[in-house]
Amino acid sequence: MRHVPRLSLAVMLLMTSATSVAQWASDQWDVMGTRAHVEFWEPDGERATRLIDAVHAEFDRLNALLSPWIPDSDIARINSSTPAAPVTVSAECYRLLETALGYSTLTDGAFDITFAGVGSLYDYRAGVQPDAGTVASALPKISYTSLELLPDDRVRFARDGMKVDLGGIAKGYAIDRAIQLLRQAGIEHAWVSLGGDSYVLGDRRGRLWQVGIRHPRDETDVAITLPAEDVAISTSGDYERYFMAGGERVHHILNPATGRPAGELASVTIIAAEGIQADALSTSVFILGVEKGLTLVNALDDVSAIIIDRQGNVSYSDDLLPGA
Repeated sequence: MRHVPRLSLAVMLLMTSATSVAQWASDQWDVMGTRAHVEFWEPDGERATRLIDAVHAEFDRLNALLSPWIPDSDIARINSSTPAAPVTVSAECYRLLETALGYSTLTDGAFDITFAGVGSLYDYRAGVQPDAGTVASALPKISYTSLELLPDDRVRFARDGMKVDLGGIAKGYAIDRAIQLLRQAGIEHAWVSLGGDSYVLGDRRGRLWQVGIRHPRDETDVAITLPAEDVAISTSGDYERYFMAGGERVHHILNPATGRPAGELASVTIIAAEGIQADALSTSVFILGVEKGLTLVNALDDVSAIIIDRQGNVSYSDDLLPGA
């Protein structure tokens, strides 16, 4: 596959930077609950500033539309609704919900945005998790088949107390939107990232971008370096939001079947054509585990996976193996 011409074992998502060169414009800021970074080649400084402002504005717009924490967002309004009162959302949000349900079907429920029915019971900053009885009582609220998309962009929960969270797909979508803006402006060389999700557009003017996958147990180290161009790359890891309780790592990637953190893997990196696809699949494969996750990825066109389990073992999709 052209987007990964070679692999060098070295695993933290980082990119080389050229901000000291005048023609490389860059900025970074906090949005959508994570750190955003944009960097692109544009010799015209004023035009570069306008494009950075446009990416800022687009990320802010999507955050206002999709954040469950903003009271008048589409997602917050859905979450405050009852089965008796469907909510009308924007056409854009409705399409994202359709896409999310498509990944739920593809992954047999490993990807399920209604995980928030249990996920909202965890407080990672305070180190609080629900007890077994509370999880068992709330588990029926995780049910993507009970999220109904009705005509005229209306959304309804079939069960009381359900919630949705697009955290496993929204950042990838936002990156795709930013890349679309840059492409429409004629930008040919760029890197855009939101936390563990990124897209590299073109190359670094004659050199491939170098994407480093963070070592899941050492934030200062890189485990695998990927030379890449024109692809989306998403890493989901058990180190992103977590706390330790009784020797157990309690992280934010919940298995919808149990309401508990998925326990087999430390990180999953997906390489795909679009950010929304890479984002959803990195979460899905993390929950599915090595065997089922690789079976899924190997059945998809132009999708690659690098999986690191909790023992530090690395597994690759078939296309990345020697001789592929």
